[in-house]
Amino acid sequence: MNALNASNVSFRKSLLGLACVLAAASGAAPAVAAELQAVPAVRVIEGSGPIVTAAQTEGVLTLTSSATVQVPNDWIAVQFSISRDGTDSAAVQAALKSALGAALEQANRVAKPDGHVEVQGGGFSLQPRFDNKGRINGWTGSTEMSVQGRDMAAIAALAGQVTTMNVSSLDYSVSREAREKVEGDVTAQAIARFRAQAGQYAKAFGYGSFVVREVNVQTDGGAPMPRPMMAARVAKFSASEDMPVAAGTGTVTANVNGSVQLK
Repeated sequence: MNALNASNVSFRKSLLGLACVLAAASGAAPAVAAELQAVPAVRVIEGSGPIVTAAQTEGVLTLTSSATVQVPNDWIAVQFSISRDGTDSAAVQAALKSALGAALEQANRVAKPDGHVEVQGGGFSLQPRFDNKGRINGWTGSTEMSVQGRDMAAIAALAGQVTTMNVSSLDYSVSREAREKVEGDVTAQAIARFRAQAGQYAKAFGYGSFVVREVNVQTDGGAPMPRPMMAARVAKFSASEDMPVAAGTGTVTANVNGSVQLK
């Protein structure tokens, strides 16, 4: 018997003795003692969890189900980047600012509201370069610009128009609006599978039905990680060459997990 259960037994004995002493004056000691002896012992589970009894977990089944639908990718994100190095930090910064400024000017010409073409610049960094003796012998800097949205044709054309920065990565995904349109259906599918599984298991274990105790429902947009461009495509596109577009499909997944009480 561990320390916690030993303490529990000792507490019950002390409670029984106290109840009998208090009841003795009224002549009800035997009845009180009999009632306390009939109280079932509580098994204490060591750790930070709650105290539970066998009756609380009997016939409880934990389940997990999911459903997934494929949706055409309707969102594209393109990352532009440029790096410069030199012996003078001010010259390196000026070159980066010039390249980013020209790229932002071109991108803002095709920017459209409501998520069609969104432009954002940033990711500016400048670090010293050291020689083999630990002395600074130059500076290296980089900056980025991201363009994303639903207008894939306009963004692909922009890749050929930006001449001061390179395309470093691209990503296709399902937009928030498109995902929300199918989340209701895919969630309903996952819930139906959860209930179907609960019914099948209840029958298999010899129960007639079940009641849901607790349940958690989550949806996952399934957005892929940005894919770096192949080395041959990192170079600038010519002014007449649009970036190739092959959006493909993405997924929207709903996960349902919880527990049911078999009856």
